[in-house]
Amino acid sequence: MKVSILQHNIFSGALSSTLSNLENQLSQHPGADLYVLAETFATGFLAEGSSAMAQQQGPLILSWMQQQAARLDAAIAGSVAVKDDKGRLRNRMYFVRPDGTYDYYDKRHLFSYAGETKEYAAGCRRVVVEWRGVRFLLQVCYDLRFPVFSRSRGDYDAIIYVANWPEKRQDAWTSLLKARAIENQCYVIGVNRVGSDAACKYIGGSVVIDAYGRTIAQCADGEEGIATVELDMEQLQRFRKKFPVLDDADKFNVL
Repeated sequence: MKVSILQHNIFSGALSSTLSNLENQLSQHPGADLYVLAETFATGFLAEGSSAMAQQQGPLILSWMQQQAARLDAAIAGSVAVKDDKGRLRNRMYFVRPDGTYDYYDKRHLFSYAGETKEYAAGCRRVVVEWRGVRFLLQVCYDLRFPVFSRSRGDYDAIIYVANWPEKRQDAWTSLLKARAIENQCYVIGVNRVGSDAACKYIGGSVVIDAYGRTIAQCADGEEGIATVELDMEQLQRFRKKFPVLDDADKFNVL
C-alpha cells in the first residue's frame, strides 16, 4: 500500500484556486494507492459562511474528489463541510474510491474552544474502511486528543488524522500522533495544512508514523509538499504477533 500525504495551503474564499492547486500537486505525484488531504481541505476550518457554503459547495467538492480518484486510480481522503439530509452542518471526512463509491465519517469531537459546537453537529459513528488490503480508522483533527475513541479493537491497521492544527499547539500534534501509533500498534497518517487564516497560522507537520513510533515519511514544516511511503502490512503483523500488547489491553465499551 503506497500512501501520499499532501501538505497544502487553503486559499480562503477561493475554492477554484484551492482545488486547482491540489489537482496540480496530485498530477505531479501519480502512482499512490491513497492520497490524504487536510481537514476542510477546500475551504478552511470554520470559514465565514460555512453553512451556506456547505449547501452549495459540499456536493461540488465531493464530485471533485470522485473525479480525482478516478483519474489517479486511487482513493482520496479529506474532510469537507457539508449539510446532511436533515440540514445539519457536518465536518465530514470522505474516503472516496476510483469507482466513485465512498464512505464517510462525521467528526465526533467538535472543537468547542473555537466555536465548532455552535456551527456543527457531532457524529457518533466510529468508521473503519478497507482499501486494497489495508484497514483505516477515519479521524478528524480534535479527535486526536481523545484516545479512548480511537482505541484499537483489532479492526484496523492505520489511523488517518486530517487537521487544521495551529502552529502554537504543534508540539501536541506531534506528540499525540506518535502516542496513537505506539499505543495502538498501528500506522498513523497525520495530514495538516500550511498557510494562515483569520485566526491561526499553520505550519503542517504532516507525517506517517509506524507502529514503533518512528517517523517514516514527512513534509517540511511551513511548506507545501507531498511525501509518499509504502505501508508494510507483513512487517506490522509480525510486530503485533511478536509483541502482542493489544492482547493485554483493558476491556471497555464506548457509547
